[in-house]
Amino acid sequence: MIARLLSLMHGNRHQCFSDRSPRLTTMEMEQEKVNMSKALSAESASYRCSACHGDEDWGPNHPIRGRAKSRSLSASPALASTKEFRRTRSLHGPCPVTTFGPKACVLQNPQTIMHIQDPASQRLTWNKSPKSVLVIKKIRDASLLQPFKELCVYLMEENNMIVYVEKKVLEDPAIVSDDNFGPVKKKFCTFREDYDDISNQIDFIICLGGDGTLLYASSLFQGSVPPVMAFHLGSLGFLTPFNFENFQSQVTQVIQGNAAVVLRSRLKVRVVKELRGKKMVVPNGISENGLLAADLDAEVLNEVVIDRGPSSYLSNVDVYLDGHLITTVQGDGVIVSTPTGSTAYAAAAGASMIHPNVPAIMITPICPHSLSFRPIVVPAGVELKIMLSPEARNTAWVSFDGRKRQEIRHGDSISITTSCYPLPSICVRDPVSDWFESLAQCLHWNVRKKQAHFTEEEEEEEEAGEAGEAEAGEG
Repeated sequence: MIARLLSLMHGNRHQCFSDRSPRLTTMEMEQEKVNMSKALSAESASYRCSACHGDEDWGPNHPIRGRAKSRSLSASPALASTKEFRRTRSLHGPCPVTTFGPKACVLQNPQTIMHIQDPASQRLTWNKSPKSVLVIKKIRDASLLQPFKELCVYLMEENNMIVYVEKKVLEDPAIVSDDNFGPVKKKFCTFREDYDDISNQIDFIICLGGDGTLLYASSLFQGSVPPVMAFHLGSLGFLTPFNFENFQSQVTQVIQGNAAVVLRSRLKVRVVKELRGKKMVVPNGISENGLLAADLDAEVLNEVVIDRGPSSYLSNVDVYLDGHLITTVQGDGVIVSTPTGSTAYAAAAGASMIHPNVPAIMITPICPHSLSFRPIVVPAGVELKIMLSPEARNTAWVSFDGRKRQEIRHGDSISITTSCYPLPSICVRDPVSDWFESLAQCLHWNVRKKQAHFTEEEEEEEEAGEAGEAEAGEG
């Protein structure tokens, strides 16, 4: 019935009906149209949003931004061996509501009709008032102790919030010996990395430190990440836009839900190792006796780096894109980065700098043994697979945001794609202004001496010279 209704939508709809059922009367034809419309409505009344919520059904009255789809980028079929790993939606996909942690989400724009969202419309809002906050402090940095104490006292006493900190932070001798901080320290909720799961207990995150502190905060959340407010108390501070001088007003503004956010895409990485002739999915990490430890897949904010390690030979790795071999990297290695990571190692290797709102993956060679091997940018929906080439003379090494470094041998593979869970970074002003401000202040982008102005005499001489050249040309 649905097929016949679709045939009605074409220009020669009467001819279609006359060919299929020449004896139908006009009344019967109208009744058949009504029946087919009902059938089509029943088919589309409830669809399954597998791209966003797995097994949730969304009815016709559920608010959906743009057109309803179950997939966004990359329409090419996934390979049978990687079907479960295949990403389900893009960074700006047609998910009805994008949430970060238990209570935060991006304020929906009812006038948006396209799936790629305007950065200016990405505003933070809260479904409920936030009550719990994770404070991450750079370890072994005495200069951060006083800001850490002031922030925690303000959050607990002024805002009546539950503060989570790492257990090793409270083991700092300066905090242990501070008797005045004792009453506040007793109110902390503590956790240990790789042991305690706090993913559903944190409403938002505050980072005190540099860019490495933000990368560490990202690694703590392998799924949905709460909004992150990063204060610049480290060395570079490209990803940490807030200054600590006026932290009270800035934190209050975030708690009230009045802030812009930039969605920093992350990479979902899976390592598959061939062990004793059998392939097994291996999360990233190695335990005792060379046995591979069980863990979750890595969520990477900056980059995945595959390099030649301690070997003096050039590395040889094959790069596949959606199952097709695109090139073999012969050199010191290759960097697969997010737009956030484009200003890190990739920029040092000669890649372009990309705004975090651009849904893309960057492939940058490290010292390639080829003059024509240039960095490239591919869509965020693709899946990359990197393996050692059969003719490679040595193994390779891989690291994820500079952590969990491990060796890659023949038969092993690394699968990389864009994660469904971006990191929502809270902005001081807006995503565009903050990014260019960081380029100018941290990387001194396009800093040069200004050209001096011509004096009046020099301008007259220049004009006279140009006029003389014009006359000579006419002659």
